[in-house]
Amino acid sequence: MTARSKHLISVVIFLLLIVISSQAQWVAVARAVSGRIQRMEQQSANGQGGYDVATVVIEANAKSVYETALQRLKAHADEVKVIREDARTRTVAFTNGQQTASLQANTLGDKLTQLVVASTLDLAQHSATPLVVKSIQQVCTELKVECTLQND
Repeated sequence: MTARSKHLISVVIFLLLIVISSQAQWVAVARAVSGRIQRMEQQSANGQGGYDVATVVIEANAKSVYETALQRLKAHADEVKVIREDARTRTVAFTNGQQTASLQANTLGDKLTQLVVASTLDLAQHSATPLVVKSIQQVCTELKVECTLQND
């Protein structure tokens, strides 16, 4: 083996170690915030609407989170109706008759998922926050994961 080959192999090994280390740090950060429900609400400047978003990182497989969320919504058909579901993108749209929301389960790692629930705000209606947060808490409960709303 030539000196040039040894140098190239050393560089490749070094780069792989950096990538693996970076990935491990990112996953560690995600696990540190696991179970914290964060939410954000924004009304438009003209007061004609806006959005309400809640998100949580859950230590579970994204497919399991999606399936659990869908099952929970369907189990509460008297309260909410599933409008649209897409297993490929792991998204579900649902309504309680007055407000509409959508959720998506995003893969962050093998057993790490970001669940995002978003709804529109309508000034003629109450905030959709309770609907959004309740849907996340139901998924957490079903997956036996503790999730709490953060009031920063």
